[in-house]
Amino acid sequence: MLLIDRESPQAAKTAHVADPAFRRDIIEGLSRPVKATPPVWLYDQRGSELFEAITHLPEYYPTRIEIALLNRHGEDVAALAGPGRAVVEFGAGSARKTPPLLRAIEAGAYVPIDINGAFLRESTAALASALPSLPVLPVTGDFNRPLPLPGAIEGMARLGFFPGSTIGNLEPSMAVDLLRSMRAMLGDEAMLLIGMDRIKDRDLLIAAYDDDAGVTAAFNLNLLTRINRELGGDVPVDAFRHRALWNDDKARIEMHLEATRPLDFHLAGECFHMEEGETIHSESSHKYGSRDARLLLRAGGWEPVREWTDEEGMFSLLLAEAD
Repeated sequence: MLLIDRESPQAAKTAHVADPAFRRDIIEGLSRPVKATPPVWLYDQRGSELFEAITHLPEYYPTRIEIALLNRHGEDVAALAGPGRAVVEFGAGSARKTPPLLRAIEAGAYVPIDINGAFLRESTAALASALPSLPVLPVTGDFNRPLPLPGAIEGMARLGFFPGSTIGNLEPSMAVDLLRSMRAMLGDEAMLLIGMDRIKDRDLLIAAYDDDAGVTAAFNLNLLTRINRELGGDVPVDAFRHRALWNDDKARIEMHLEATRPLDFHLAGECFHMEEGETIHSESSHKYGSRDARLLLRAGGWEPVREWTDEEGMFSLLLAEAD
């Protein structure tokens, strides 16, 4: 495997320093009348490890179904996309779903993008033995902001890969903006393979985001531990509990951190107060019907080509081409 790490030596030296964007987003989010923080900050090293554990839980159906769809329909994707494309994966994480796709489409290169550089290096190293001849060019960064792609894929047709229904973490207007950004980044001949979770039974959805083993609760509460560590906070983590709610009006699951008593705490030189029962909205996961998913893609500059779903219609993979 040709493995090129695009994280600079300077970035590695300053990895222990709090990200200024993290500081800004957390302070702004906790200063609002209705407190909310961007879900991207759930994914430090520990958060990434906990999310990987979530994907193995019996209640968490999306990963299991999506992997089955990729294995079942990889050849269909290959027939429509053609061989030799550079696969650009947004939010690669452990890249557990990716090898079957890379093999099926005979990828010319693989560009995994993830905000967690350490976790990204681990996952790309794990691909080395499985795909020894594939050029792998990891990019550490937040794909919600403009990122340059490696020069090595200049001139190659590209297939964007956005699995896990991560698009659901964004408000619809922001999801459209991200899809347009991906369209600009990937180019005129690009295609996009995207996972989208379907609207379904409320109890199934809540169970997937509030498992019996408490792994999702630990994942959510880890945000407070990260705030304390990186922003010099004194947030009493044990005074919060994880809550997962279904918002029917907005067709989304919401994750919240709920204060179990009145609280005063500090971070980054700022003071904050929360009443008992007040929450920090840490993540949303929007669910889409088939028509809604297609409308979203078209608004973002992508024309749907094909959709695959499981027998129960719980989760979809959609392939689209640049419009």
